[in-house]
Amino acid sequence: MRTVVLAGGTGGAKLAAGFQSLLEPGELTVIANTADDDEFWGLLVSPDLDATIYRLAGVFDDATGYGQKGDTFNTLDALGRLGEPTWFRIGDRDLATHVVRADMLNSGSRLTETALELCRRFGLATRVLPMTDDKVRTRFVTEHGTLSFQDYFVRERLRPPLSAIEIAGADSAVPSPEVTAALVDADLVVIGPSNPLISIGPILAVIKRGLHRERTVAVTPIVAGVALKGPTVEMMRALGHEPSPVEVARGYTSIAGTFVLDSRDAGAAAEIEALGYRVVVCDTVMAGGGGGLAKAILEAL
Repeated sequence: MRTVVLAGGTGGAKLAAGFQSLLEPGELTVIANTADDDEFWGLLVSPDLDATIYRLAGVFDDATGYGQKGDTFNTLDALGRLGEPTWFRIGDRDLATHVVRADMLNSGSRLTETALELCRRFGLATRVLPMTDDKVRTRFVTEHGTLSFQDYFVRERLRPPLSAIEIAGADSAVPSPEVTAALVDADLVVIGPSNPLISIGPILAVIKRGLHRERTVAVTPIVAGVALKGPTVEMMRALGHEPSPVEVARGYTSIAGTFVLDSRDAGAAAEIEALGYRVVVCDTVMAGGGGGLAKAILEAL
């Protein structure tokens, strides 16, 4: 079954790894958020793309939540001794990824071409595609001014009170030919359990016209009132949204026909069905990896 997963760097990527373990080689494509991207020391860092590739390749560092297992930070330490700010921690192995990407971009490659080449070099049959080759960036409007994604998340650690989220460049960005083809060919498109505001929202802002509601499934990122990873609940509250699966489902009504609800929230199934969804109730917590949830989705459909 040709399957596309829309993913940020954590929940969606973990679910994508589950699908990869079940599907035939080459049947899975992941469309990753690139609105978190930023430049450091002249290198484009694409955190969600890289985290997805690393997780699919089995080298992601779950302990730190970023980068590669067993990485060292010799280059970063040397930069610090030279007086450079080192709040954004790039490991040596991770740095090699950014150097390869920068070299290809400087030689005229598209961001999509760099991602496909990195997939090849990490031995993946799965394709990980950026949502667009155009520049799209998440901006957080706070009491301390408007901050880039990495400034807000990493340097400021989400401390300034949030009043709005802007996705700069989304209005003019277009999907790459590879993304368009993947959506046309897909038997199933899965919106992963990533933050709907900052991980999935930017992807949908670019590609939503290519989605077919009857073959698109959305997975809740909220279970029993909490997000298993990241500040989804806090961000939804800050922007005036109820942090619940029902509220997430409301945001996806025009693009998804099936909603996957955690069994702990089964009581909300009727309310979500009333929005026009088919509801699948199962255990969405991927404690042992994403294979169980991926299997439940495939069996339900």
